[in-house]
Amino acid sequence: MNSKSTYNIFESAQKQFDRIADLINLEPALREFLREPRREFSFTLPIHLDGGEPIIFRGFKVQYNDALGPTKGGIRFHPQETMDTIRALSMWMTWKCAVTRLPLGGGSSGVAVDTHNLTPREQERLCRAFVRATAFNTGPEWDVLGPDIMTGPQHMLWMLDEYEAIHGVKSPGYITGKPVGLSGSKGRKEAPGFGVMINVREALKEMGLDISKTTASVQGFGTVGRHAVQLYTQMGGKVTCIACLNHIDHKAYTFRKKDGIEFDKIAAITDVFGEIDKEKAIDMGLECLPGEAWLEQDVDILVPAAVENQIRPDNVEKIHHKVKILAEAANGPTDLDVDDYLNGRGIRIIPDILANAGGVVCSYFEQVQSNMNYYWSKDEVLGKLDSHLTSAYVDVSTFARKNNIPMRDAAYMVAIDRVARACQDRGWV
Repeated sequence: MNSKSTYNIFESAQKQFDRIADLINLEPALREFLREPRREFSFTLPIHLDGGEPIIFRGFKVQYNDALGPTKGGIRFHPQETMDTIRALSMWMTWKCAVTRLPLGGGSSGVAVDTHNLTPREQERLCRAFVRATAFNTGPEWDVLGPDIMTGPQHMLWMLDEYEAIHGVKSPGYITGKPVGLSGSKGRKEAPGFGVMINVREALKEMGLDISKTTASVQGFGTVGRHAVQLYTQMGGKVTCIACLNHIDHKAYTFRKKDGIEFDKIAAITDVFGEIDKEKAIDMGLECLPGEAWLEQDVDILVPAAVENQIRPDNVEKIHHKVKILAEAANGPTDLDVDDYLNGRGIRIIPDILANAGGVVCSYFEQVQSNMNYYWSKDEVLGKLDSHLTSAYVDVSTFARKNNIPMRDAAYMVAIDRVARACQDRGWV
């Protein structure tokens, strides 16, 4: 079993793929082709800080598979970024686009940097340096970019501006997650978190549970976690715990209120990085517990919405017996070695490639709008998102029931089969 210290995210993603390849009897050549990226490269990004001194950052880019369409993936700014992380994210994005029937392949990009330590002007230089390093390997008809951890609309706009300056043409479809009013899509910021709860809503319907009688504990209060909490509470659910990282002391904390945390009040004391003000939370009457306490709560739904490898062999047994649904809002939050244990307890896992697909679905909508130069209302966007994800959930759930298999296996079997068929139809393998 993987321990927290030796965990390799890409090896985990490949292990997941190998298991599904066995289940669907994928032929050897296709297995070999699909378990590795088609294209990848790393690069250095030199910029000057505001004081004039030079500094070098390391960047990574992977275009995993484009059989179904242009590769699509986010750009991460994270101090622990590695090529293996980007490989895994691009692999998962390939399956995510396939399981939701998007005409896109999977990709991902990243820079090893802590943007907390950079001024806005320094971040702008970094964004433009990233585009200069990748401008001739990306584009609206080849590889479409978007935001991920520690990147947002302003970063996307700087990158778009640099790309258009290099190529001398307006290309709003080059990148998604742009500001509304500057070729961005309404509903984009809500989509990743809303998508999680659309899946949860459908699961609760199948299980015959009234959402207004359920409770949830959420890890992470960034873009995904925040809007997941928002929609869940709007639908009548009660969030009793929210965990997040504090960059001041580099510790994680869990904030708990047994009778429910009010979304508007907690959002008001949260910064742009998803960090809840500890002192203000305590003043509001929230208990402050250790970071991993979110996992141990007596709730119906657990929502890991932070980073990978958060539910592992060393902590999985802490999950309360009341838990019925694990909705993977983050990428790879659950060590695959614990799936059998969770399935044995009857916990329904909504796998990451389905649970957190709202972001890429809405990114696709933005790409379509940008290429048409015609933009939809927020209600139209969120309505299309609901319809698209509900259909994807029903596809996977129906396949799981017919074959008497867990949701994770069903999602990956559907996705990998679709990509494999596309590769064969194109004559690649």
